[in-house]
Amino acid sequence: MFKPTSIRTLALILAMMGAVSIAKPVHANEADTSREAILNDPAAPTTGNKNGDLTIVVFFDYNCPFCKKSEPELERFVKADGKIRLVYKEWPILTEASIKGSQWALAAKYQGKYDVAHAAMMAIPGHKIPAEQMREAIAKAGVDMNRLDSDLNAHANEITEMLRRNLAQADYLGLQGTPAYIVGPYRVTSALNYDGFKRVAADARAHMAKN
Repeated sequence: MFKPTSIRTLALILAMMGAVSIAKPVHANEADTSREAILNDPAAPTTGNKNGDLTIVVFFDYNCPFCKKSEPELERFVKADGKIRLVYKEWPILTEASIKGSQWALAAKYQGKYDVAHAAMMAIPGHKIPAEQMREAIAKAGVDMNRLDSDLNAHANEITEMLRRNLAQADYLGLQGTPAYIVGPYRVTSALNYDGFKRVAADARAHMAKN
């Protein structure tokens, strides 16, 4: 697990990068941290089966090597299971470049290319990836960069508010680093392989069936 910067540091970084002014720490009481908001934020990127019987929420950072190692295992499990709804929570807590990556990924959503931008950045090996390398990967993957920049400017408030919500929700959940997963009623704070995801999903379904 990779450890984050402090909440105050991340808030200040976001402010300095020209997003919405948020020069104070983000606390759980500043955003909706209800279970409904965590699982069903209408603006959050999702994949898998939208009508699935189990939701998995993943908090990640594009500079987290453990996230990158676990992601293919998660995607393979979601595809094989067929009844998982997967929610992505951009949680850029490791570097300033991570924040840029999250902003670009969320901006790409407006041209229907979130999954393309996300996959391109997650495929870059290592950590402490420069922002320029992330941008090059997104462009090579086929994202219209002029459109992306335009959408990033036009939707700056929405993108920053989503990052604030994600940060507040992670703070509320007590998450300490990436990756972190919410699987039904369970919180998992370490990278998993295919069998690990399969086990925790089975446990979550069994728990929900009893309650």
